[in-house]
Amino acid sequence: MDVFTTRAGRVRGRRSERDPGIVTVRGLPYAAPPFGADRFRAPRPAQPWDGVRECTAFGPVAPQSAELPGSPAWSPGDEDILTLNIWAPADGPGDLPVLVWIHGGAYVFGSSAQPDFDGTALAARGLVVVTLNHRLGFEGFGHVPAGGEGPACPDNRGLLDQIAALEWVRDTIAVFGGSPGRVTLAGQSSGATSVACLMAADRARGLFHRAVLHSAVNACATVGQAARTTTEVASAAGVPATRAGLLAASPQTLVSASDRVVERYRRDPGSGQRHYDPAIYGPVADGDLLPCDPLEAWTAGAGADVELLVCHTTEEYWLLDAVGSSAKVTTEQQLHTFAADFGLPPQLVDVYRDRLPDAAPVLDVYLALYGDLLFAEYSSRLAEAHTRAGGRTYLSRFDRRSGGNAGDGGVGGRVRAWHCADIPFAFGNLHDENLHFLMGGPPGPADHELAHRMTGAWAAFAAHGDPGWAPLDGGGERSAVRVWRTAGEEARKTDAFRDLWDAAGLPLLAP
Repeated sequence: MDVFTTRAGRVRGRRSERDPGIVTVRGLPYAAPPFGADRFRAPRPAQPWDGVRECTAFGPVAPQSAELPGSPAWSPGDEDILTLNIWAPADGPGDLPVLVWIHGGAYVFGSSAQPDFDGTALAARGLVVVTLNHRLGFEGFGHVPAGGEGPACPDNRGLLDQIAALEWVRDTIAVFGGSPGRVTLAGQSSGATSVACLMAADRARGLFHRAVLHSAVNACATVGQAARTTTEVASAAGVPATRAGLLAASPQTLVSASDRVVERYRRDPGSGQRHYDPAIYGPVADGDLLPCDPLEAWTAGAGADVELLVCHTTEEYWLLDAVGSSAKVTTEQQLHTFAADFGLPPQLVDVYRDRLPDAAPVLDVYLALYGDLLFAEYSSRLAEAHTRAGGRTYLSRFDRRSGGNAGDGGVGGRVRAWHCADIPFAFGNLHDENLHFLMGGPPGPADHELAHRMTGAWAAFAAHGDPGWAPLDGGGERSAVRVWRTAGEEARKTDAFRDLWDAAGLPLLAP
């Protein structure tokens, strides 16, 4: 066992089962439990403790209804949810680069305990890896109207939790061999957009120096939009849409009420944009922490001093269809209604159909179009905006479409380069059976080689700011893009639709 002395007290970790040269510390509080008198408030410091705190198990997850393979579920009454985890070389030289990870999950589910995010392989590359939990759903991103007694209830409490974790890293990570001056902040999906928001937030300035965004999601609400969501959730919970009414509703009540609101949108084809993928929470452009959508902020130069690595997958939305979280669009009328609901020109749909393989079903046209609208095009535009503002930017795409090699234990056939498929490769976590669904089956040797290259790129970027290929050209050059495939896999064009978005424009969406 390994004991470390932090400002709040001593903690005991343990050696990784995968690699005894790596020490892990799990469930270490970086802030106080955000409930009771602290509910809906900005995070407050964790209380110190006496003796040695055992930090060998992940902490409780934030209130949510999801139950993910290989991950703990939330239990009502769990409150000490603002914890983080560390993987570090046990005998490292100190002053190591640090990678801080923010998980995805549409701002309503997920945790740092997911098997995708085990930091052992990256720590073996010479990094100190930190993963964290933060408030989700209404607790983290619901708008609480002003009024009543007590301190203000800020918007974006989940982002404020992330900032508190970064402040903890700044103040404490040296104890674990990390350098507070060499911090890379990384995330995927809603976690990637969280990173993008923090790059635009003055309050987070200087807390990290590089950033990694995988599949950033196009979603940022105005205060008015967030307030309307509060009205819907409060009604479903049977409480007034006031500060007092919302505080009177338990976390479990608000989780259940949020699920009911989502289900209503899911069942109503006439409900507009939220019908297709009813994510109702996200960052709020409150004019305080977050001035506007991250893409708008980056276009104006926010975060240009942070070195950036962006990745997206080439078939993002097929995962959402596979797990049943997306509306089925299978007729031409449904497809054109979808385009109209998002303000997309009809010719955009027609050209997508023309450029997809012959006889592509309507569903595939919809999935390709929606995946680019929600993830791929938004991520690419963030990269280009950062470059034009003077930032150093690297762009990559994950296009692994062959699972291993036939006969070697891999799936050997066609798999999807869909949302989340790249993360087990970037973390080097192909071994866990809970992740094989994301990868299309058990990995083969070619997959392990791809994971070795991707973890190497992350480690090199975190250490030196160079993942191993040329950065984007501020003049608009798009050729400097790394495409991740297994060795020997047939190359294909991965930017076939980008010119269409140049002509049509990308609408900025709200949750």
